[in-house]
Amino acid sequence: MKLTILNPKNPEQPFPSVKKALKEPDGLLAIGGCLSKKRLVNAYRQGIFPWYNPGEPILWWSPDPRLVLFPEKLVVSRSLRKTLRQHVYSVTIDQAFAEVMTRCAQPRAGQSGTWITADIKQAYNELFRLGLAHSAEAWLDGELVGGLYGVALGQVFFGESMFHSRTDASKVAFAVLVEQLKAWGYRLIDCQVHSPHLVSLGAEEVSRDEFGQWLDHYCEQAADSSAWRVAL
Repeated sequence: MKLTILNPKNPEQPFPSVKKALKEPDGLLAIGGCLSKKRLVNAYRQGIFPWYNPGEPILWWSPDPRLVLFPEKLVVSRSLRKTLRQHVYSVTIDQAFAEVMTRCAQPRAGQSGTWITADIKQAYNELFRLGLAHSAEAWLDGELVGGLYGVALGQVFFGESMFHSRTDASKVAFAVLVEQLKAWGYRLIDCQVHSPHLVSLGAEEVSRDEFGQWLDHYCEQAADSSAWRVAL
């Protein structure tokens, strides 16, 4: 199947139906385009996200199945609950977005590069400035040791990436954020693709069709987004 090529000068050009995404590689839907606010918001609203390596054109994905977490189904293990109860880490929200992105962009063990390019950083920092992207940060003695960032639309939070340099730091940030999202009326967290790390926290796979139905409903419902930058 031939991939749709998006015009980088026309952010309003529609995406093809996600049903046209390739099965191999799973979910590849379109190529090219731009990382403007309009293009990115349109993508997330349809369950599409950008992921590509440095030097490649922008690639747009909508995999099937989709990993999601319903906030009320968060699983907190006994050891993680102990860490939370002991306040090993302090957690903030939207206090170090750019730094979280930078740390998420650092190559992981066994990896030689990162998909979080300079263009990705610029685009998502702009979404943060506009109140559409957010971060949660875990701190130890004033040092940023874990965190994650993503995009919020309606009652859906679309997780993008997370990092940790201390044991359970990203899990603590995630668990605290999920509880906060639940309190604010968020109903769905997109985790994109299968990850043992997130499955251990209660994430589950749903079909792309079911995911799209959830987006159609929850993206149109309002959450208490005014609370983001005064939280915690």
